[in-house]
Amino acid sequence: MKRAERLHGIYVILNEAPGLLGLARAVLDAPVRILQYRAKRGISPKTLTALRSLTRDRDALLIVNDDWHAAGEFGCDGVHLGPADAGFNHVAEVRAAFPDALIGLSCGTEEEVRFANDAGADYLGIGSVYATASKADAGAPIGSQRLRMLARASTAPVAAIGGIGLDTLADVRDCGVAMAAVISAVASAADPRSAARALVDEWNR
Repeated sequence: MKRAERLHGIYVILNEAPGLLGLARAVLDAPVRILQYRAKRGISPKTLTALRSLTRDRDALLIVNDDWHAAGEFGCDGVHLGPADAGFNHVAEVRAAFPDALIGLSCGTEEEVRFANDAGADYLGIGSVYATASKADAGAPIGSQRLRMLARASTAPVAAIGGIGLDTLADVRDCGVAMAAVISAVASAADPRSAARALVDEWNR
């Protein structure tokens, strides 16, 4: 319950890449308090151990993308699963094995939102809201109007994702979502700390 109560604000997704830990420190300084570790080619135990230490020191949530076994092994706060991931269709099994964790599910349709509601997901990632180059399989953008509709249909907090930046953040927030997930808005910034700070300030405005 305490973890779930913290599901609000800017949610930064960190792709496995050189400089990831420096980027994590920068956004935690902003201060961002929800991080997701995304390693499509496989978890790096060294990286995940370091991220877990950093987020504990900053009292931030650490969520692992795709791999709920790794999330449990490294004592992370939760896992985020997409429709193609092991566990997406078996949330009850993941919950039984990882009872104290947050479970987030990616959704982009009414059917997927209904499924996530019935499965008891702790939060939903809905998008891609806008066009994005950060995720090759993101699909066609759904736009803010559809985001609003899907967010209203969800019984859990929603993290909007996909192409979100400082210029679109207010519109996204006004759709009734609890969180805005970003990747390139900070990872591609010349000064990630300042970029993350601007996002946090705009969200809280």
